[in-house]
Amino acid sequence: MAFTVPSPREPADRTRRITGSGSTDSTLRWYESRLGWAALAGPPVRLLTGLRFDVLDLPADAGFALLRGAPVTGPVALDGSRMRLLVAAGSADELPGLLDWLEWGGIALDLTAVGTDGLIEAPAPPGARCAKGAARWLRPPEPGCGVERTLPEFGRFGERGGGPDLVRLVDAAATECHRARMVRVSAAFGGGAPRSRAR
Repeated sequence: MAFTVPSPREPADRTRRITGSGSTDSTLRWYESRLGWAALAGPPVRLLTGLRFDVLDLPADAGFALLRGAPVTGPVALDGSRMRLLVAAGSADELPGLLDWLEWGGIALDLTAVGTDGLIEAPAPPGARCAKGAARWLRPPEPGCGVERTLPEFGRFGERGGGPDLVRLVDAAATECHRARMVRVSAAFGGGAPRSRAR
């Protein structure tokens, strides 16, 4: 039996715009022109991570509890059941070691990071309508304000000015992820709210 080999495909143009999709084009323009972020045409438009920012990804219930605790964060987006916190580029590589150092290593937290060569769905720009269930900003980036300077990173611990500190943010996020997981497990077994891990 003879096998036929299909002809090679043309490489996809990762930045082409989809014709007839005005909202996709305007979203893409907003990210590229107003923020200077690398974005891929959609739908949905997606943002490349690891260049200007990385992302901490956690369950939405843990994320809302984290935000109620009023930590200093950079921009925050909600995408379905996941919350995404923008952090300084390079932070994704540091997350496993940081969790170990904070004594969260080996605990199932459902706290991950998206870094170099990653993609996330681009939330609709502030003020724009978005489809139900689509990613949206809870704390949007502010164009023209040097968004990257507002992102949590190492080295701000104890600095004056109260800038976002990655260590504090990761520790608070891990605590809320652990607490939310324990509540979900307890609810699944019909128990009461469990006590969180002592910190």
